[in-house]
Amino acid sequence: MSSQTQSSEDTEHTVAKDYYAILGVSRDASPEEIKRAYRRLARKYHPDVNPDPDVQDTFKEINAAYEVLSDPKKRQIVDLGGDPLAPGGGTGPTTGGPFVGFQDIMDAFFGTTTARGPRPRTRPGADAILRLELDLEETAFGVEAPITVDTAVVCPSCDGAGTASGTHPVTCETCGGRGEVQSVQRTFLGQVVTTRPCAACQGHGTVIPHPCPKCGGDGRVRSRRTITVKIPAGVEDGMRIRLAGQGEVGPGGGPPGDLFVEIHERQHDVFSRKGDDLHCRVVLPMVAAALGTQMNIKTLDGEESVEVRPGTQPGSTLRLRGKGVPKLRGTGRGDLYVHLDIRTPTKLDAEQERLLREFARLRGEDVVEPPRHPGGFFARMRDAFNGHA
Repeated sequence: MSSQTQSSEDTEHTVAKDYYAILGVSRDASPEEIKRAYRRLARKYHPDVNPDPDVQDTFKEINAAYEVLSDPKKRQIVDLGGDPLAPGGGTGPTTGGPFVGFQDIMDAFFGTTTARGPRPRTRPGADAILRLELDLEETAFGVEAPITVDTAVVCPSCDGAGTASGTHPVTCETCGGRGEVQSVQRTFLGQVVTTRPCAACQGHGTVIPHPCPKCGGDGRVRSRRTITVKIPAGVEDGMRIRLAGQGEVGPGGGPPGDLFVEIHERQHDVFSRKGDDLHCRVVLPMVAAALGTQMNIKTLDGEESVEVRPGTQPGSTLRLRGKGVPKLRGTGRGDLYVHLDIRTPTKLDAEQERLLREFARLRGEDVVEPPRHPGGFFARMRDAFNGHA
């Protein structure tokens, strides 16, 4: 072999790979930009997504580039012109392909990052919801209502620690306090490390050898208590009132969540509600609608005298301003709408019929008298079958 050929081969081995170019990022890219670029390429070239055997080498290069650039020490070697994955070039393996953790593969597909290390035993509690039924008058003007709440509270015996008196949690012997265990598998991609929570300590890193006899180590117990909730005037059906810190206490005596009181308004026997306005129906005799009248209307504040003008037509509506529900946000109240249901009499005696016909004659209205059939219903049926009118 000539010296020129040997020199050329030496040069090939000393030139470091451009890991930045492989991921398509600039040399001053932030760690987040590097991670986003890796996720994008991994979703495109992963063998489970792209079965083309020609892309397997590409995927290996992508993994190697991410391994290097996500490690500050290895990235520094690259920035100085070296290659940490080359033989003798740093901390990278010399055989078996590039090494990428299983969680980084999962991050590439799902865009999530799992917090590593032991999980704290003390965690925030969940929110709770409670249904409260109220009458219209209570939702309209507000009320202070006692409610019974059944939630988790801090264990009074261990004060949330979960341990029996005089004892303490101890370090888990399985994971050594890390809260997680790892297993290494060899695949065609190289070594894949799977990290999962420790089953012995449930990921906490410690175990409780002597749990509290009252709460069983959870740090909380169920308790029923009564509290008073202040319902503001103007709330509507379905609204929720938030009571901060009145929800479930978290595991390990963690801070409680919130309690949401959901309002359910009972159906009223007179009024229907639409927002801040109320609606009701009132039956009005035909003569009263024609001549006009004064009538008393029931409102949330008591009875109200209302004038009905002469000649009021069926379907008319009277509006009583400010007699509705107080506005929840703002000042003032809605209105009360009285829908008039004008009724025509169905049975008239002879004198009433004569007077109505006389009234119609005076107004110049033509009223055709209905035909009368002697003999009643059966006579009319007989005439119908015989073809008589």
